[in-house]
Amino acid sequence: MENSPERYIQLNARLLDRLRHEALFKGGSKERVLRALRAYQNPDGGFAHALEPDLRGSTSQPEPVEMAFWILDELDAFDDPMVAAACDYLVSVTADDGGVPFVLPSVDEAPHAPWWRTDADPPGDLIPTASIAGLLHKHGVAHPWLGPATSFCWNAIARIEKTTPYEARAVVTFLDLVDDGERALAEFARLKDSILAVVSLDPHAGGEAHFPLDFAPAPMRRLPLFTDETIARHLDALLETRMPEGGWEPDFLMWTPVVRHEWGGHLTLARLNTLRAYGRPTP
Repeated sequence: MENSPERYIQLNARLLDRLRHEALFKGGSKERVLRALRAYQNPDGGFAHALEPDLRGSTSQPEPVEMAFWILDELDAFDDPMVAAACDYLVSVTADDGGVPFVLPSVDEAPHAPWWRTDADPPGDLIPTASIAGLLHKHGVAHPWLGPATSFCWNAIARIEKTTPYEARAVVTFLDLVDDGERALAEFARLKDSILAVVSLDPHAGGEAHFPLDFAPAPMRRLPLFTDETIARHLDALLETRMPEGGWEPDFLMWTPVVRHEWGGHLTLARLNTLRAYGRPTP
């Protein structure tokens, strides 16, 4: 186990991510993961408490709901009551346009990364509305929030000409998972070149790069975004970029020391999930 991802996770990751690793790779209890995740959920149904490591406050924000939903997705646990409670929370913070904001003004009540900024009355944003809506569609969740949010996503996507890496990742998730596959493929055909323009196809690109496996951490359901050869090349590179300590760390700003460990554990587990999803042996 020396210098393995498992050892890296044990030495660096939060309890939540250590329990996720045990459940997903060691036959551990999924219910223990769910209990740990519930500790991040507020009485209003939203999530906080640094579930998203760069948001350190105790007030609910939309983005941690997305993070919680990805964890529930990997556990196939969208029947958990946390989902309905989180959707109720989303209703309470949805803007008039039908989407939830990127971040709410309450972010300023606690320390946070410098890119989490907003106006006093922020509009809906595809980040994280599109990813949340896509995951709800994938799992067949029926909730009053989803219809208006889906309409918001279709309308916002139709207006896109140029995009950014994080917006593109949210759009790809939505188009790959939303129920209306024919409409999704039509929008994808229009946007494919714009999406690829923000992807780093060079697996050894430096800086804050966004690689194909960030957009497709598991095989896509319907979107022909990357060739098998591209995915294989980036899977090879993923193994090459593992740190000597055994895990992976993100390439964006570590603005306070604790988030290096929190993101490192979270990202290492994500990389292991990706390798397994594509049928690669995990180190």
